[in-house]
Amino acid sequence: MSSPLRTSGILLALAALPGDRVAVGSIVAALKDRAYALLVVLLGLPNCLPMPPPIPLVCGLVLAFVALQMLTGRVMPWLPPTLLARSIGKPVLTRAVDRAVPLMMRLERVSRPRLTVLGSAHAIPVLGLLILVLALGLVVAAPFIGQIPLGFAVCLVGLGLVERDGLLIIVGAVCGALGLVLSAGFAYAIFSGIHELFF
Repeated sequence: MSSPLRTSGILLALAALPGDRVAVGSIVAALKDRAYALLVVLLGLPNCLPMPPPIPLVCGLVLAFVALQMLTGRVMPWLPPTLLARSIGKPVLTRAVDRAVPLMMRLERVSRPRLTVLGSAHAIPVLGLLILVLALGLVVAAPFIGQIPLGFAVCLVGLGLVERDGLLIIVGAVCGALGLVLSAGFAYAIFSGIHELFF
């Protein structure tokens, strides 16, 4: 965690990269030694807004892939070359960053190293499991708004990891649990409706 920039500064720098689209490889290169934590934040960001399919699905699948590597204790995330070559439209990235940065700055003002065991390297596999569960929740979340609590939870966990703030990680886990309950309720309602319709 040696970079002097905080999360908000790195997000603004990413949004300021030239071109109409930003390659995933450029984003990973910019994250340097905080690649895991900031990848988690970046993959959570689009889901903090009402987004149409397949954005939550794609973010959830990539996030699950990253989380599995955290679970295995890999030091730096590996992404396949085909994924690194893909790009994100600058308008989508800019809109997500513009929406997120003010909140990030407020969180950064109150964030500080505390309960640091939750943000340490030894906790990475445990956090990987937490993020994997949230990622799977994103994959099956209700369209347009169902992913918002989970996206917010993912961002809090990622920001807590960047700042080594265990309290933020705990708050993110609680938000994630609420989001999973909402997603489960939505899925139950859909299956109940189908069951009543056909049986």
